[in-house]
Amino acid sequence: MTIDTIRTFLGWCSVINCGLLMLSLILVIAIRGTALRMHGKMFNVDEKFLCQAYFTYLGQYKIAIIVLNIVPYFALKIMG
Repeated sequence: MTIDTIRTFLGWCSVINCGLLMLSLILVIAIRGTALRMHGKMFNVDEKFLCQAYFTYLGQYKIAIIVLNIVPYFALKIMG
């Protein structure tokens, strides 16, 4: 496996993960009320906690994309 192959792989991983992050963000915004009611009933938790959980999920997913996909992609881009 060459550096170009790994770089291409990480580039596509970044694109796919950023797309999933945007989709998640749009869904959380668009169906917030429905999602809060549904998850509140499923897990028996307060809506305030769920809002924090959604925010935490999106933030941690964004950090994971940056650390595991984007930074290695640019490191390989600089190297190669």
